[in-house]
Amino acid sequence: MSISLLLEMASSANPDLTAVVSDGMRLTTDDLSVLADGGAGVVSSLGGATVVYVGTGGAALPIVMFSAARAARAFCPLNYRLSQTGLGELIERLPDPLVVADAEYVDVIASPGRRIIETGEFIAAARDATPAVEFADPDDVGVVLFTSGTSAQPKAVELTHNNLTSYVTGTVEFASAVEGDAALVCVPPYHIAGVGAVLSNLYAGRKAVYLRNFDPQAWLDLVVHEGVTTATVVPTMLDRIVGTLQERPTELPTLRNLAYGGSKVPLPLVRKALTLLPGVGFVNAYGLTETSSTIAVLTPEDHTAAIETSDPRVARRLGSVGRPVPGIEVQIRAEDGTVLGVDEVGELFVRGEQVSGRYSGIGSVLDTDGWFATRDTACIDDEGYLFIGGRSDDTIIRGGENIAPAEIEDVLVEHPDVHQVAVVGAEDPHWGQLIVAAVVPVAGAAPNGEELRQFARARLRGSRTPDRVVFLGGLPTTSTGKVLRRTLIEQLALEPAE
Repeated sequence: MSISLLLEMASSANPDLTAVVSDGMRLTTDDLSVLADGGAGVVSSLGGATVVYVGTGGAALPIVMFSAARAARAFCPLNYRLSQTGLGELIERLPDPLVVADAEYVDVIASPGRRIIETGEFIAAARDATPAVEFADPDDVGVVLFTSGTSAQPKAVELTHNNLTSYVTGTVEFASAVEGDAALVCVPPYHIAGVGAVLSNLYAGRKAVYLRNFDPQAWLDLVVHEGVTTATVVPTMLDRIVGTLQERPTELPTLRNLAYGGSKVPLPLVRKALTLLPGVGFVNAYGLTETSSTIAVLTPEDHTAAIETSDPRVARRLGSVGRPVPGIEVQIRAEDGTVLGVDEVGELFVRGEQVSGRYSGIGSVLDTDGWFATRDTACIDDEGYLFIGGRSDDTIIRGGENIAPAEIEDVLVEHPDVHQVAVVGAEDPHWGQLIVAAVVPVAGAAPNGEELRQFARARLRGSRTPDRVVFLGGLPTTSTGKVLRRTLIEQLALEPAE
């Protein structure tokens, strides 16, 4: 199935339903379908094999994405925060690109011979263009997304129409939203969560309200003014929303569900959010670009059970990403490929129709049985709850012992004076690597490095005690909250330790 069919189904079922709200623009499903048909005509007339989008999203994201789909072209949204050089390098890696760019980025990406049309001009042209609709083969590439590149050069992940529609139809019931349902979308347009939000909200029949530039107070205001019932945020956003709610308590009577994901969320932050928003059902969603978005979910019921229980095994699940969604299989494997059992830590492998595992210039990296190696360490408990330990590349090897940074981070972040923490390995001629904890203190707090080391030692084996503790004003992260560990290691080399 082509992603174009999702729009056709939505517009046929309820053409007058408000599908998109962005700044001053409001589009029904029929409006979006008409613009996509016209946009396909614009794309066909301008030529190009890949429709690239550089901008902050909003209504432009679904318009340009469905225009590309109906022209049977691959769609690739890029990180508008990158430098001119960075954007140029990614554009040149794409086959025959046609670039649609918000006005403020046109000059940034301008280059001799490069085809560029400003977003407003594209939308205006789509209103008047002769429609051109061509349904792509389900196995054709529908969306290309570059990985964040936190540990290497970004790879171009190829997601087919079948990958994307399998994710949507496997996790969302068509037209299942009730009247008045509205989703607040503030995740970046170049992230898989942004693409997934377009497809899943449209398929469910839910109004999508866009906040193109995140601000916690603006987020709260939109929830109130648009009657938002569900929203998705990344950890850094959740942290700022919680901080704003603590300073200025706000009633959010319509909000029923709040999903968080994109990177690991500290448990103290989750508990604080649950306390501040007691009537909201929280959802932890875990997925990767290569898996077309979410592959595991910790439901609101799971959150409640973990908070209210006296059973430590159930309480521990608040730190999990829940259980796999329908259609997804998971395995935990040892380094030799052996499939591990309950609570055994290894590398997470996943399989399913929504899993791509294919990169431009590289091809498929799925094994012979269709399994994708996520490069995340993980374990599964006896009830099927999945616990993510972090990237296998981030493992610290100290004195021949493998140490997962998350194990230490989960302990240190529970100290009342610690707001954020990231643990990395620093090269050492004797031990191979030393354990270095980068700590962002709670505002107004002044924790002592040795105190934090002893706090960790009392709760972990001695070999897990940080060798160094460094205090920082903030951690270097991506827009979705993932710690840029290479950048952090370079930064720590210049910082004094305690």
